[in-house]
Amino acid sequence: MSTTAVAPLTTADAEALVAAARRAAEAAGIPVSITVLDAGGHLLAFRRDDRAVLISGETSTRKAYTALQLDSATADLVDAVQPGGPFHTLPTALDRPLLFLAGGVPVRRDGRLVGALGIGGGAPEQDHSFARAALDETSLR
Repeated sequence: MSTTAVAPLTTADAEALVAAARRAAEAAGIPVSITVLDAGGHLLAFRRDDRAVLISGETSTRKAYTALQLDSATADLVDAVQPGGPFHTLPTALDRPLLFLAGGVPVRRDGRLVGALGIGGGAPEQDHSFARAALDETSLR
């Protein structure tokens, strides 16, 4: 059985995602922080708008990390960490904190996970929409 190699997420890909997310957020008038991680969870790109709340840098990174580790949009995981949910204890189970707020999305190339994008600074639903817009604008899904 042979597997086809999928190109890793590149700095150029990360910069394209940041630019696309920035355009979406600016169109809505929302100052944000944007984080792009590669498949290993390493930082490829980061940008914080001058007017973005300071904590947005941390939240964008944690959202990206959560989306990468669970290979799911963080918007789809919010209910899973509520009391009684299947991931209720997961946010405190790992050394690196996860963040179950909308705004993190996995990044795929040819159906394979190659990284993640996280947005912080707006309302969670806004952050999620900016991340989705960035994926839609690039060839990454």
